[in-house]
Amino acid sequence: MTSRHLDQPPDPAASAVLLATEAALLEGRLRLLREALDTVDARMEAVSDTLRRLRHAASATHAADRANRGGASGGGDTVPLPHDARPGG
Repeated sequence: MTSRHLDQPPDPAASAVLLATEAALLEGRLRLLREALDTVDARMEAVSDTLRRLRHAASATHAADRANRGGASGGGDTVPLPHDARPGG
């Protein structure tokens, strides 16, 4: 219950001030949430870029390792596996 008596009508000016105050608070919270979302979006983009670079580097390293192994042995002593015999294939 409120502190005013039930037989008194609500004061329109006080109600308007209360609603304006609540609206201002909600707008402030909304601004903070939007800023937080922008921060999260930026962090996600940075992590995605890092993962892309790491995958690319890992692929390049893997390809270089394969080339080095094939080149060091002359390529003649390795037996290629059929596709379905490879792990994960």
